[in-house]
Amino acid sequence: MFKEELNPVETIILRTLKSLKIEWDAEIVWSSTPFSGEWGFGTAIGFQAAAKDAAAKDSGVKNIPQRAQEIAQALVKAIGAPAGFVSVEAVRGYINLSIDPQVYARRVVDTILADGENFARGDAKTEKVMVEYSAPNTHKAFHVGHLRNVILGGAMANIFEFAGYETVRANYWGDIGWHVIKWLWCYLRFHKDEEPQGDRTRWMQEIYSQATQLVEDQPEMEEEARKLYKRWDARDPELIALWERTRSWSIEGIMQIYEVLGEHFDVFFFESEVEEPGKKLVEELITRNIAVDDRPNGGTVAIKLDELLGLDKETFRVLVVLRSDGSSLYATKDLHLAIKKFDEWNIDRSIYVIDVRQSLYMKQIFKTLEIMGFKQSLNCFHLAYEIVNLPGDVTMSSREGTVVMFDDLLQEAVKRARDIVQQKNPGLSEDLKAKVALSVALGGLKYPLLAVDTNKVATFDWESALNFEGQASPYIQYAHVRANSILARAGDIPAPVSPAYTLEAAEITLLDRLSRLPETVQRAAQDYKPLHLANYVYDLAREFTNFYQRCPVLRADENMRNFRLRLTAAARQTLKNSLALLGIQAPDVM
Repeated sequence: MFKEELNPVETIILRTLKSLKIEWDAEIVWSSTPFSGEWGFGTAIGFQAAAKDAAAKDSGVKNIPQRAQEIAQALVKAIGAPAGFVSVEAVRGYINLSIDPQVYARRVVDTILADGENFARGDAKTEKVMVEYSAPNTHKAFHVGHLRNVILGGAMANIFEFAGYETVRANYWGDIGWHVIKWLWCYLRFHKDEEPQGDRTRWMQEIYSQATQLVEDQPEMEEEARKLYKRWDARDPELIALWERTRSWSIEGIMQIYEVLGEHFDVFFFESEVEEPGKKLVEELITRNIAVDDRPNGGTVAIKLDELLGLDKETFRVLVVLRSDGSSLYATKDLHLAIKKFDEWNIDRSIYVIDVRQSLYMKQIFKTLEIMGFKQSLNCFHLAYEIVNLPGDVTMSSREGTVVMFDDLLQEAVKRARDIVQQKNPGLSEDLKAKVALSVALGGLKYPLLAVDTNKVATFDWESALNFEGQASPYIQYAHVRANSILARAGDIPAPVSPAYTLEAAEITLLDRLSRLPETVQRAAQDYKPLHLANYVYDLAREFTNFYQRCPVLRADENMRNFRLRLTAAARQTLKNSLALLGIQAPDVM
């Protein structure tokens, strides 16, 4: 929001570093000053330049902090008194620039209210990005473990789109494989001609759990189930028809969950559609001596990555791309799909939201694509996330049945949210209570999975998921409700006005926080971290609550009242925009 003021300062900094014979080709990173009631920007350029200077040959720099302060002082002297800033200081190697809140308060508020739902939307980028997420298996349950993937991927897609990238949301269904064969076998053996009633995903999970238990406990059952593969490979019309019908049940059930979560996709890929092209690609890899075919000796088709790359240290290991019987593996299909995305969708970057346990596998896929000469392999990124555990560090597994079904979770969340709504606002209509309870419940489920860094395990429990105090979605949503309540009592939002009074520290801090959303959106896209947005919106809710408690709005004098009403409206809009990026609704009442 302050590029107009900061760009000339950056030009002077770069010119001065050059005169000091310090080469600098990186971006100058600014952060907002962290002091309550002060508004400005700081950069650690002195320390960064000093470290670069010290690394230069024959620099003679021994005391980096001292050199950092010397550089910072030289930069401050060169900067002088730039337009838009009231002070420029060199403090222990940092450069701090302060702005006059009275001058910029109106600009921030007016910009937010003029832009509305587009406030913080980035300029259009030239890069087209595909985010592949959710990727459920048909014929299985949708549980809390799957929830983190779809929520993380949905938020990431929202952020990229809002940051200015053309964004394609992709979903890759696992609709074939041993898990499907087991299900079909169990259905034909014990449930033939049955059809799902009510919760389809639960019904299909029950059959899947039964199938898994039977084939694990009784070897003869596994042998019987695996015989079904022959009918599958022969494309038995009756089996294919059953597979298509039961797959549609599973897809329909999961699509209903996406609708509840507010998720949508631009393209659906299916394993069944890329299996055969994937096998053809493997034959090409054999011909090109990239893959080694050991099937004549009872082995597999594999790519010996470390050997191909001439690596002595085990790094990428071996990627198996076909089983000994010629049947496909994940890699068979993923290699073809990666190419298909770039060729058919003309994307520039491909993001895979897949759990951290697949990190080595994703490195193998990307490296194989690179060896094949597929240049876009360098534009593939694995957004890895840790798993979701149950209390007691029990890892969720649909195979073992240690899952919390999404529908059970949602119903319990809505029930608890409904109780809160009843306590806070019993006068609401029953329909409105139900609507508000659903938005609060979904926010309570989504936010905890986004407010934990992707490299950390998220342990699911009711208390943290539905905590209505502290850093939780209901607290943030309630800040939006408070702002809406003030504005509803005031009537129309006043016309643009500059504050003709000395701003309180709580107002300055809130204005500062509001102005940071555009840079936070860009940083979240750049770092692949919705966590930046989750932390930002919580901090914003906290600063607004502090403002609400310390600064009278409706009872203030006319100029103060009008400006504070507009500041409240700006906070409401920014809270709403920020929550929307996380896939969370901002209710008007609670």
